[in-house]
Amino acid sequence: QVRLVESGGGLVQAGGSLRLSCVAPGRIVSGYAMGWFRQAPGKEREFVGAVTRTVGVTYYADSVKGRFTISRDNAKNTVYLQMNSLKAEDTAVYYCACGYFSGSSSSPQDYSYWGQGTQVTVSS
Repeated sequence: QVRLVESGGGLVQAGGSLRLSCVAPGRIVSGYAMGWFRQAPGKEREFVGAVTRTVGVTYYADSVKGRFTISRDNAKNTVYLQMNSLKAEDTAVYYCACGYFSGSSSSPQDYSYWGQGTQVTVSS
């Protein structure tokens, strides 16, 4: 069982920034694909962005491209989601997930392990 722990959520005004962190055990961060998803009330879980395993290529949903950035620190077993220029529609519970597959994927089904989520609320 792989346990992922997110942190860094909170309340921020529109236009502000937050950085989420996801800590994973062992070599998960470097050896697995690491993704970020979000789920707003009454909506389905939505792909935000991810970083591929080993090579570490990042890719994003169109809705956050240019505003959000994913990075990873293999030494700290941590993946980050830097969120800038936040909008009210970014309000959601944000989840970190990992999966062992090659290439890219925005499908939640490809990610085997999930964190408990952290709430991000953007006030307009």
